[in-house]
Amino acid sequence: MNSQWETVIGLEIHAQLATQSKIFSGASTAYGAEPNTQACAVDLGLPGVLPVLNEEAVHMAVIFGMAIEAHIAPYSVFARKNYFYPDLPKGYQISQMELPIVGVGHLDIDVDGVTKRIGITRAHLEEDAGKSLHANFHGLTGIDLNRAGTPLLEIVSEPDMRSAKEAVAYMRKLHELVRYLGICDGNMQEGSFRCDANVSVRPKGQKEFGIRAEIKNINSFKFVEKAINHEIERQIELIESGGTVVQETRLYDADKDETRSMRSKEEANDYRYFPDPDLLPVLIDEVFKAQIKAQLPELPQAKKQRFKADYNLDDESATILTSSRQLADYFETVVKESGSEARICANWITGDLLAALNKADLDISGSPVSHERLAGLLKRISDDTISGKIGKQVFEELWQGTATADEIIEAKGLKQITDTGAIEAIIDKIIADNPGQVEQYRSGKDKVFGFFVGQVMKEMQGKANPGEVNKMLKDKLK
Repeated sequence: MNSQWETVIGLEIHAQLATQSKIFSGASTAYGAEPNTQACAVDLGLPGVLPVLNEEAVHMAVIFGMAIEAHIAPYSVFARKNYFYPDLPKGYQISQMELPIVGVGHLDIDVDGVTKRIGITRAHLEEDAGKSLHANFHGLTGIDLNRAGTPLLEIVSEPDMRSAKEAVAYMRKLHELVRYLGICDGNMQEGSFRCDANVSVRPKGQKEFGIRAEIKNINSFKFVEKAINHEIERQIELIESGGTVVQETRLYDADKDETRSMRSKEEANDYRYFPDPDLLPVLIDEVFKAQIKAQLPELPQAKKQRFKADYNLDDESATILTSSRQLADYFETVVKESGSEARICANWITGDLLAALNKADLDISGSPVSHERLAGLLKRISDDTISGKIGKQVFEELWQGTATADEIIEAKGLKQITDTGAIEAIIDKIIADNPGQVEQYRSGKDKVFGFFVGQVMKEMQGKANPGEVNKMLKDKLK
């Protein structure tokens, strides 16, 4: 990017709350139903119906607010945001304007080893709209209102990010947090977690913000980075060629890797916000807040520091293992059940297990190797029943089938040979068969020692105890 310019980025992230029913009705929020089968009279805005606030949505918003150390409003109000669109059956969206439920908070991100604090302006509750479908309708638009009324938490950042990399780090951290808290499944393909990016540029050193463009509904980390970088280049080229950036809403086209104009940005008063007369203000007292605070799980950053301190893990391993609550729980259970050193457990999980999961496009919740079965394998490596190398073979069997490590070791005869007499006999044979290499080793060529270890392990089909082999070889080759 041109070094004369500074980028300013703010993100608005919509997290779909993981409630069973919608924010103002009892209709289901389950994904994937036939179109328009989960939209009730309240969602459709039929005459005479009244919305009733889902308390669980309030509960989830407050949990989030506490996790970002935000001000929780004791008094918040729902408002009607008026606009006309085919997938908005009431002609307005119930949202929050002047008095949101979650006030100023923050989230810390790490980029290139530097920690940066990103301010969060607010987080407010609102209902989602329906969905317009354009494919397979031959010049028409299909409207699916199943999503109408689904509870959203809109999280608005301060314009504190200065690069697409920082924006992606912030979005990832927020994605990790809402999943940790159990308030959003974070499924971006299903639209549960989506982002609008406000992007502007200004000459380096200028305090005033430039004119911003808003890129709507980006639903992957990769596309957020690409869309922002494209928009930065577009704005700089436009200004440098004598043009002016227009405040507008743009869409990102992933196929063409470009943003294109969608509509000029309306001013907030175009929406004619006013308090919703059908909904009471939300009152949150200290008792309610205390109850929620008691339910807060250990947060990712705190868990990461504890893993480093309690388990003597390096920063990278601790970061990976605390990237999801399920993975952290899996690791701690394996350590407890296997009795193995924590770093060995960490190496197996961040190495072999995660590599296999990535290859199969699975996350830890779908792992074919349960924590009990992995712990069983690590027990047998720790007590020298099998070597680490044989352990890799056993892991493959665990991944493919349902047997335990003990059953696999028994069935395939993989137990490590610790009988010193048997090992000594093989070593004597290898030494006798390779006098040239013996001479090289004794004349100071230490690298030849690996040759002898390899020959012994090959002769014993990898089943000899490596520690015993090394010790006995050194004695014999003196």
